[in-house]
Amino acid sequence: MPEIIDTHVHPANDLFFDQGGESLQHALEYFGKDLSPEPIEETEEKFREWGIDKAVLFALDSRTNTGTPPIPNDWVADVRDDSDLFLGYASVDPHQGRKACEEAVRAVEDLDLDGFKFQQAVQGFTPSDGRFDELWDTLEQLGKPVLFHGGHTGIGAGSPGGDGLKLRHTRPIHVDDVAARHPELTIIIAHPAWPFHQEQLSIVTHKKNVYMDLSGWRPKYIPDEVIHYAKSRITDKVLFGSDYPMVTPKTWLEDFEEMDFDDETREKILYENAARLFEL
Repeated sequence: MPEIIDTHVHPANDLFFDQGGESLQHALEYFGKDLSPEPIEETEEKFREWGIDKAVLFALDSRTNTGTPPIPNDWVADVRDDSDLFLGYASVDPHQGRKACEEAVRAVEDLDLDGFKFQQAVQGFTPSDGRFDELWDTLEQLGKPVLFHGGHTGIGAGSPGGDGLKLRHTRPIHVDDVAARHPELTIIIAHPAWPFHQEQLSIVTHKKNVYMDLSGWRPKYIPDEVIHYAKSRITDKVLFGSDYPMVTPKTWLEDFEEMDFDDETREKILYENAARLFEL
């Protein structure tokens, strides 16, 4: 069986539920999920049973916009240190300015984390806004991959006003501005970015430093145009991600097995592209 790297994993423990707050509960209703917190050790055991060789675990800090406590970078680093399964992504709150830059440096230089996670709708910011250029300069210098959310989000979905979360923040075209101004910054746009997936495909094709993952959607529901590009023009720039616990690797991989991908492309998406990106 080929090696598999899941590049998009949230902890399903109390930290995840506390950080998500009421908007996460709306997301669980949206996805039809009846989840309760599970220890990270249980998550790790499941991933090993499902044949996952490496998994990228996320912190998330949205305290300015949502008022909820972060999933701490130190906790992610501790989990990564205690396990040969997990890589760890830090998160900083962009609204914290210089403090966010300092925390980003600490996350790499002191905690040795492997990248950075942003969810613009939840964190309430637009990446192309010049107020955040100092942060992108800092991350470019640190040399770690940066993941931005792309397109629609289930967080807050179905609630009045979507819990105040704004989808304009998650248009990939705003990530294009960052990629253009910071060519040495490796960027991943998370999810097939429906309804903005054509923007995403254009940017991933145009910008050498931009990749995408296929997380958050069961493969059989991913837009046909995204599948076409994944098989052709951007085969070397597409990554497998599950978006656990919203979608399990088991479910995602079972769907993917039924799809018409040749063996070489499957191996690139499931392992080789991420291994190259993370220098494994």
